[in-house]
Formats: sequence, C-alpha cells, structure tokens
Amino acid sequence: MWSEALSMLDRAEKLQRQFFHHHNVAWEPPVDITESADHLQVQVALPGVPADSITVALDAAGLTLCAVRPFPCRGDMNLHRIEIPYGRFERQIGLPLADPYAPLELVAKNLADGVLTLVFKKKEGA
Repeated sequence: MWSEALSMLDRAEKLQRQFFHHHNVAWEPPVDITESADHLQVQVALPGVPADSITVALDAAGLTLCAVRPFPCRGDMNLHRIEIPYGRFERQIGLPLADPYAPLELVAKNLADGVLTLVFKKKEGA
C-alpha cells in the first residue's frame, strides 16, 4: 500500500512538471513560405496568440518571430487534454532569397483565424 502511494505521488509530480514547467522557449509554430516575382509571403500558425504580443524582426540572417500564447485554463477548470502548445516562443526563419542581403520591406501584417500572414516586398536586387 505504501509503495502504491509513493508511485501515485511520483506520477502526480511528473504530470505537474510536464504541464506547469515553463521554459524560456516552449514551442515553435509551423510556417509556410511562398514567393512571387515581387513579394515573399510568410504564414505562421498561431492559435490563441494575441496580435499585440507578436514581435517581428528582420535582419540579414532572416526573420525572427516572438510571442506568448497564454495558458488556456483558469484555476477553476479541470484539465482533460492540452495538445496545443502554450507559453513563450521564438522562431528564427531563414528566408529563401538569392541575395540574403537584398532588403525586404514588410508591407502587410495580418492575424486572422489563428494565422499570422506577413507580406514582404522585394526591393531592387532581391
């Protein structure tokens, strides 16, 4: 009986670590990149991420996205399943340009239906 109790406590502790341990970078959202003659479009799946928490940075190495998806449950709720990642993320994306130093200009940023769409205009030499 004592070993069963210890085993249950061990399982409870493992579940607590699994669900409530926050890492600096907890997850990376999936990304689609498409390119036309004049534009580069990046779509990022961000379910439940508030638009005002998203930062976008562009440099010679590529695109960096950072944001936080808040934990979806309150204290008065029971957890049954948590499969959509939450917490802070940072995603660095290399961009498929012939000249990585050719400048891009962010011309559109839209978050709709859980998908962030970024449209970059290629400038001369891209």
